[in-house]
Amino acid sequence: MRIFALILLIVLVLLQYRLWFSDSGVREVRRLEQAVATQKEENATLEARNGQLAAEVKDLKEGLDAVEERARSDLGMVGANESFYQVVTPDPAPPTDSPANSSAAKQPEAAAASAR
Repeated sequence: MRIFALILLIVLVLLQYRLWFSDSGVREVRRLEQAVATQKEENATLEARNGQLAAEVKDLKEGLDAVEERARSDLGMVGANESFYQVVTPDPAPPTDSPANSSAAKQPEAAAASAR
């Protein structure tokens, strides 16, 4: 009977070793659970993006406002009874460091100082 109990104890130890330390044990299960959780988060993000894209496709198929907006912004199109005006602001001229400009710039300062 003692030998049988010893054999059962050895089998139990071996099975516990396989459970905790083998490649298909508890550590692998935890790693797989973590991978599943990460994949679920990524799937949720992609589902939200797909929902936005589906709404945009529906809007493009059904509504003319979205098509008109795309044509204006992406293609620069203008309606039949509209006029297009483009306002361009000039870039400021870079300062020049020539001696003639520097003396002309100093003269108003000197005149302002003498007026005081």
